[in-house]
Amino acid sequence: MDEYIGLPPGSPQQFGHFLNEWIFHKVRFRNVFYLNGQAVNLEEECARYGSLLEQFATDITCMGIGENTHLAFNDPHVANFNDPALVKVVDLDEACKQQQVNEGCFAAVHEVPNDAFTLTVPALLKAGCIYCMVPGASKAQAVYHTLVNEVSETYPSTILRTLPNAFLFLDTASAAKVQQLPLWMPVISEN
Repeated sequence: MDEYIGLPPGSPQQFGHFLNEWIFHKVRFRNVFYLNGQAVNLEEECARYGSLLEQFATDITCMGIGENTHLAFNDPHVANFNDPALVKVVDLDEACKQQQVNEGCFAAVHEVPNDAFTLTVPALLKAGCIYCMVPGASKAQAVYHTLVNEVSETYPSTILRTLPNAFLFLDTASAAKVQQLPLWMPVISEN
């Protein structure tokens, strides 16, 4: 769904590295297509990956929600629910960078790349099913915004409420600020 731009090849912070280590190295797939964070021509890389998305329909999107309610790297200042592109280059906001440090991906904010590729909101939502896993206390405020605030690009994750094929999975900590809200969706598990 996204990739930092400009990290050295093989950096453990690359999302492609993470996916390979935890999924693609363990389960055989016919093809795996990564965003190339070392691409020289950023527009060409967006076009290349966008073409792949058009060629191979997305069945399932597995995502999370950022502490600032971002989806992939669609931070509030760059989120566009009607984006005509499928992939774009974005600059990361400070809250997003701080989250990367808080999660242990980088030692300090200045180490987090300023720019990244991201699938746009419309590209992420094209999937037949969207599974959104949001664990941890650090996500409680984002979950609250997702479920309570008006659907808007100010809180990108609110768009998930408009989809009949989006499923939100929370743990007790991430649901802490919404436990008193009326449930309008089925609860599969408390944990």
